[in-house]
Amino acid sequence: MNSKRQGLGSGWMVVAALCFALMSACVKWGAGAFGAVELLFWRTSIGALCLGGAMAWRGHSPWSAHWGAHARRSLVGYLALLATFYALTHLPLSTAVTLSYTSSLAFAVLCTLKLRERPTPLILLALLLGFAGIALLLRPSLTAEQWLAGLVGLASGVLGAFTLLQVYELGLLGEPSWRTVFWFFAISSLFGLAWLVAGPGFSPVGADNVWPLLGVGLFGLLGQLAMTHAYQRGRKYLVASLAYLTVVFSALLGVWLWGDALRWEALLAMLLIVGSGLLAARR
Repeated sequence: MNSKRQGLGSGWMVVAALCFALMSACVKWGAGAFGAVELLFWRTSIGALCLGGAMAWRGHSPWSAHWGAHARRSLVGYLALLATFYALTHLPLSTAVTLSYTSSLAFAVLCTLKLRERPTPLILLALLLGFAGIALLLRPSLTAEQWLAGLVGLASGVLGAFTLLQVYELGLLGEPSWRTVFWFFAISSLFGLAWLVAGPGFSPVGADNVWPLLGVGLFGLLGQLAMTHAYQRGRKYLVASLAYLTVVFSALLGVWLWGDALRWEALLAMLLIVGSGLLAARR
């Protein structure tokens, strides 16, 4: 794959970042009526139905020779998303998203350790700038009641890194992004359905609360497709840096929708995060 095509592939992470920020806002919006497990179920089931219908219309087969890889990716991905949704329902929007997007840093470490890839000094600088931006945006703001949600949010970042590596490995096996996403949605929906049937059950859905569910499902689907395409076709470290844009988009949505205050430290953090992605593009 030539450098120009890799650069275009990496650009899909910008689309994914915006979609994931909108999805996170919908999770926050629906938290008053639904729990984290239920919100995640609607996200994956709506995504599976939409993507499955599109695949059937285009004549794409869901069958794969790599069931084990899909099952592992789906299990780890489900746990990562469940941790993210829990954090979103208990923490401010920008804080929860920031914690989950520590996955980009952990992904770079995993690539170095497992794939034995040695990052260039420029890439290391880009990742350090991204980490500094995230730390500056987060700030020590958790109350005593939020520490558990904070730890769960950090766990979502680590689990997310393993998921990203599994997505990359599925790409090496020749699996198209739409099939990887479909099986992730389908298997995750089964996990959520079993959990809800055996536990709390489903909350009533009506005209007043259906919109955040639709937003979670549709934006989650679009973001997942764009992210999977980016990691399979783009430059891994550049994609990891561009993923930080979700933090920026989420902070701006927090200001617009909930009136969250953005101090100068937050604005500086956004510049660092965006700058790290631009710096990584020059490697």
